[in-house]
Amino acid sequence: MPQYFDNVEGLAHENITYSYKLFGEEYTLKSDAGVFSKDGLDDGSRLLLETIAKTDLGVEILDLGCGVGPIGLTLAKLDPRRQVTLADVNLRALECCKANAEALGVGERVRILQSDVYSNITTSFSTIVTNPPIRAGKKVTYAMYAGAVSHLNEGGSLILVIRKAQGAPSCQRYLETLFQSVSVLAQHKGYRILIAKK
Repeated sequence: MPQYFDNVEGLAHENITYSYKLFGEEYTLKSDAGVFSKDGLDDGSRLLLETIAKTDLGVEILDLGCGVGPIGLTLAKLDPRRQVTLADVNLRALECCKANAEALGVGERVRILQSDVYSNITTSFSTIVTNPPIRAGKKVTYAMYAGAVSHLNEGGSLILVIRKAQGAPSCQRYLETLFQSVSVLAQHKGYRILIAKK
């Protein structure tokens, strides 16, 4: 069965929009069939945004596995100093992401690109954020974590959301083999926000 991290030829499009409120502001995003959480902001992404969106993330930010863009575009909207790169393997999600960037008025400050993990990413960042595609398996998600080390500036951070039931404890142990320090920023309803600092 096709997953949101697959590019599926011939999949029928759906004209979907959804809205969410964050810090008193409403965001409306275009979505489609065949993308992650197509009908709304998922609980993990919401907790991630509520935890980090108003903190100092530096200027250069990467949203890896961005989907239709709720995390990266919200971060860009909330702070005009941020330069956000949004990357995903799913072309359909990226088309929605481009439309959403323009609709939110941040098109000039974001870069949107197709990339299989870091395959098309050549620069480094102050912060990498991700709601990783757990269903893609550890080969993919652990490559996202390991590759973050060489794509972060010195002192930079990888921040991710993961559910306890989907391997948060083992994920944290793996991050501890890669990074100088790893800690839990927040936890709610089984979700944990992990931060790993280079």
